[in-house]
Amino acid sequence: MQTLSRGKRTREHTYVYSGIVTAVLIVGAFIMFEIPARTGLAATNINSASSSSVAWDDISGWWDFYAPQTVVVSGSRLEGYASSSIGEISLDCATTSTGNICGTSNYGICNGASATHNPDGTCSNAQADGQLSGFAWNDAIGWISFCGGLGTSVCPGTQSYGVTIDSNGNFNGYAWNDLDGWISFNCANNSSCGTLQYLVNTAWRATSTIGYLTSEIYDTGLANGATLGSIIWQGDPGSGTGLCTGFQVAASGSASGPWNFIGPDGTDATYYGAACSQNANGGTGCAAPNTPICVNSSYYNNYRYYRYRARLQSDLLQTQSPRVDDVILNFTQ
Repeated sequence: MQTLSRGKRTREHTYVYSGIVTAVLIVGAFIMFEIPARTGLAATNINSASSSSVAWDDISGWWDFYAPQTVVVSGSRLEGYASSSIGEISLDCATTSTGNICGTSNYGICNGASATHNPDGTCSNAQADGQLSGFAWNDAIGWISFCGGLGTSVCPGTQSYGVTIDSNGNFNGYAWNDLDGWISFNCANNSSCGTLQYLVNTAWRATSTIGYLTSEIYDTGLANGATLGSIIWQGDPGSGTGLCTGFQVAASGSASGPWNFIGPDGTDATYYGAACSQNANGGTGCAAPNTPICVNSSYYNNYRYYRYRARLQSDLLQTQSPRVDDVILNFTQ
């Protein structure tokens, strides 16, 4: 057996699985008026369309999440504030219109039902699953609960509720305030979209980010070629939900190619990741470091030149990814 190892060359990639969540609460009808039109760009990832950036409250009317140009949705939390007829709807104590007030009033909206809002404005245990939790604040009506207990009985009061963000970036469901009652984030909540279309939409998605690392050309030095049997990678798999490392391999009889990167099904749609102990003929999965990953040797029989492509998938928060330090290709002659 001959082993080729690429030289130590560390590549770090910091790059959210799509989690789809649905609000199930249906509550009373709403009195609705014309949504004000607007144009322009903003330093926010809320949709600029007037029908895609507002929530509705029966008492105070429209809550505009685009106009202040401060609201940002991320995998860990919401920042900034919305505008309304009753004043600023602050989503985060660290990013109010008067600056960071977390030292005197700690509150915020986290992305994840089990997340905790910290005194510095960050969120611990955020899951980037689109299920919002925590409290917003308004000087006129006080605390606004986004809950995070959807489908449970942990929300204030006796009825479960919550606000979620789906795979299209659409907010769904209701927040609650003791004075104003239900705040609706989508006309679909009560099937009123045929009368007036409105919702809050963000460019943020609950998905991982994927990066690719393509190798240099490896020459086995064998005129009659060799057969690739397995791959071993070394590095750090990272920690968090959704992290994954996979490989494709291309083989050629010429140093100039062609280079067709393929996975276990013989196409570029799949990546090797199953350990040899799981699939001796090569299978998909998330490859662990320092573990032989078998390939389908029939695709790589008697070729002299080889390349690989590594696929690195981040966690849902897009803050961590696997780190590949070294890749070892194992051949038989």
